[in-house]
Amino acid sequence: MASLNVGNLGAFLREQRRTAQLSLRQLAADAGVSNPYLSQIERGLRKPSAEILQQLAKALRISAETLYVQAGILDERQGLDGVEVQTAIRTDPALNEKQKQVLLQIYDSFRKENGYGSTDADAAPAGDAPAGDAPAGVVPGHG
Repeated sequence: MASLNVGNLGAFLREQRRTAQLSLRQLAADAGVSNPYLSQIERGLRKPSAEILQQLAKALRISAETLYVQAGILDERQGLDGVEVQTAIRTDPALNEKQKQVLLQIYDSFRKENGYGSTDADAAPAGDAPAGDAPAGVVPGHG
């Protein structure tokens, strides 16, 4: 039958999958969905839930917000208000928790300096590292 108006999402997913050099089967396994289901999403025949989009985003190492915007779940303006940067930092497996918190603090301070205000209330750590120490221990230690 006709597409569910998620063709843009499907094309976007296919492009991201190819850019990541993943086969349909690999991405489906990494995201915990079946091959046929992922194929139907890519062809615009199925509209995945936010949870499935989040699993796909994680497997593709992109922000879930990007997929939410593509799927029409999230308004594009909301999706581009610093959320993607925060999500990328928070989900980066190459960073430890302290490094993530420091990066979030630095990002937030730059946004404030440029007149955009805070990205969210939990950008600052709850006692992990004092605000004044932020850049000092970022690179040397891994924990």
